[in-house]
Amino acid sequence: MPKTKIAGKTRVGKPESAPAKDKYFSRAVSKALEVLEFLQTEGTSLQMNEIALRLKLSKTSTFRLLHTLETLGYVTSDGRSRYILSPGIHAVTPTQWVGKLVKVASPYLQALNMELAETASLAALFDNRVEVVAVIESPHVIRMSNVLGSILPPNASSLGKVIAAFQAPEQREKLLRSFKIYRFTEHTITDQRTLSQEYERIRQQKYAIDREECTYEGVCFSVPVFDPAGQVSSAISVSVPKSRVRDSEYEGQIIAALHRTAERLKQDLALA
Repeated sequence: MPKTKIAGKTRVGKPESAPAKDKYFSRAVSKALEVLEFLQTEGTSLQMNEIALRLKLSKTSTFRLLHTLETLGYVTSDGRSRYILSPGIHAVTPTQWVGKLVKVASPYLQALNMELAETASLAALFDNRVEVVAVIESPHVIRMSNVLGSILPPNASSLGKVIAAFQAPEQREKLLRSFKIYRFTEHTITDQRTLSQEYERIRQQKYAIDREECTYEGVCFSVPVFDPAGQVSSAISVSVPKSRVRDSEYEGQIIAALHRTAERLKQDLALA
C-alpha cells in the first residue's frame, strides 16, 4: 500500500536453505515444514494426492509424513484423505517459503524497477493478512512509496485485491474480517457487491489496479504469482504517481511487464 503503513512491521525471519551436500540436513523435516507452510497459506483442507504432488513425493511417503504430523497433533484428517492444520498450530508454522520467495524475487523486482523507473513491490499471503515483504523504491524524487511490513487492505490495495481475488471464498472472507473494510478515499470500494464484482473482474483479467483507492494521486498495478498448482500466495506490483500515468497504452505496458516478470518468477520458484 503506497505511502501509508497500515500496521506495525513484521520482520520475516528466513532460515536459509541447506546446502545440497550438507550431511546433517534432514529432508524429512524440510518436507514436513513445507506441508505446514502451504496448509497455513491455503487455510482449507487439501487432498493427500494434492499434497503429494506439491511435495514431489510418492503417495506412500506423503502418507507416512502426514500420519506422523497427525499423530503429533499438527494436522487433522477428515477421514477421507483430506488434511488441514490443527487449531492453534498457526503460530508455530515457519516462514521459510517467504524467505525463498524474497530471495528469488529480488532480482526480478530490481529489473522491473530499472525498466519502468517506478516503485516495485512484492507481497505475500499469511494466515489472516497480505503483507509487503520486499520493496525497490523508484529513483524519482516524486514517487509512490511502499513500506516493508505493511499490512495491505484486501478491498483497496492492488496487491491486497489481486491476492484476495484468487483465494477460496473462506480465505477471502477471513482476510476481509481481519483487516475490515475501510474507506481510505472517495474511490475506495466498500460495498460488498461491488467488491465481489471487482474480484471477479480481477480473476478474469489476471491483474488489479488501485486508482487512488488507497491514497490520492497514486495508481498501483498488480499481478498474481501462480505456483505450479495454480494457487496464488504472492503478487508483484508497480506504483506510479497519477501524473506519470500517461494513457491506457502506457498502463498496458506496465501490466505486460508485470506479467512477464511474474511468469519468470513462477518458473524460478518451481526450481528453487
